[in-house]
Amino acid sequence: MDLVKHNGRYFIYIPASPNDRQTVFVVWADNIKGPWSDPIDLNLPGCIDPGHVVGEDGKRYLFVNGIRRIRLTDDGLGTDGKLERAYDPWNYPKDWVVEMFSAEGPKLLWHGQWFYLISAVGSTSGPPTSHMVIAARSRSILGPWEQCPHNPLVRTQSATEKWWSRGHASLVEGPGGDWWMVYHGYENGFRTLGRQTLLEPIEWTPDGWFRAMGGDLSSPLPMPAKGEGDSSGFALSDNFTGNKFGVQWSFHNPDRDEMNRVRLERGALTVAGKGDSPINCSPLTCIVGDLGYEIAVTFDVLEKGQGGLLLYYSERMFVGVGFTPTLMLTFNYGKEQHWMRTEIPTSNVMIKVRNDRNIVTFYYSHNGRTWIQHPWQMEVSGMHHNVLGDFLSLRPGIYSSGPGSIRITNFKYSAL
Repeated sequence: MDLVKHNGRYFIYIPASPNDRQTVFVVWADNIKGPWSDPIDLNLPGCIDPGHVVGEDGKRYLFVNGIRRIRLTDDGLGTDGKLERAYDPWNYPKDWVVEMFSAEGPKLLWHGQWFYLISAVGSTSGPPTSHMVIAARSRSILGPWEQCPHNPLVRTQSATEKWWSRGHASLVEGPGGDWWMVYHGYENGFRTLGRQTLLEPIEWTPDGWFRAMGGDLSSPLPMPAKGEGDSSGFALSDNFTGNKFGVQWSFHNPDRDEMNRVRLERGALTVAGKGDSPINCSPLTCIVGDLGYEIAVTFDVLEKGQGGLLLYYSERMFVGVGFTPTLMLTFNYGKEQHWMRTEIPTSNVMIKVRNDRNIVTFYYSHNGRTWIQHPWQMEVSGMHHNVLGDFLSLRPGIYSSGPGSIRITNFKYSAL
């Protein structure tokens, strides 16, 4: 994805796969806060990782995986030419242990008298030493491109490092004039958290190149010049007393009308049922970044509803506890464990989950005072992309299925 401002207008170029057809869309707005246009399909089959740039000719271009290039129309909302190969990326030694070559992630900028093309090879998952950041430069957006003599600029050297598969970078200038790379990687031992965003300082060198200054990122870095301290992310707890759907929430694999299932009123969120299990009900999820956390939430089971609390990777893999008006249900390995069905009449229940570094324990209470530990403690370290694909993370999820609905109150998240 690439967010750009051009001639006073904002554009986001987004890779997507509607109906399993990989392409790139664009949306635009005159204000960064919106409203944003409907998505426009640029009809670029097989393309991901769009990177926008304005050439020395004043024309707009989009670079994509490959590393390929196509000229855009002046308004940025269509293509104007053919998709063509733009650059042959630097190749690493044959004995390096990586997932595959996979040239991708082109991001471009003009600095000094050069266009700089930052891209990635080695692929994003697989062995911990996969993926890296490489660079090239040219006087013209059309090339030829000169390989950086310091490639790769970033790479995980060993599985003992704190961050794995580091790569896929963009360069940004900080508020105080210092420069940084933003890229992604997996935390050692915690692929369940998905690819996380990493920040590394760089310095421009006298030869017109740049180099990374953060080492293996195992130690804290100085704050960017003129930076201001702030809490990271945003609060995940929700008492549902606001008049808007919380920004922490998103439905997994939603239909176009998914929000019609939601009603927010008087400190409660009511979610209508869909499907008959967590597999086909599009659970409501939020992304977390802590190695350990505890969540508690209160449920009212309405009519013939079914709902509960999950740790959810995808339709194929999740764990959790749910309730119907008559039963407690247990989920592991991506399905209900029918042999653990327990008859417990329920209209109101509190469910708590503790994920302590991939060891998961569920609790429930019908009176808010006495907590009962679920008899099955679970280990979830294998629920990640290297095993399951899809580039997702293991997220707390609330599910609502069946012909009724559930009402949710007092969602409380605490890092351990």
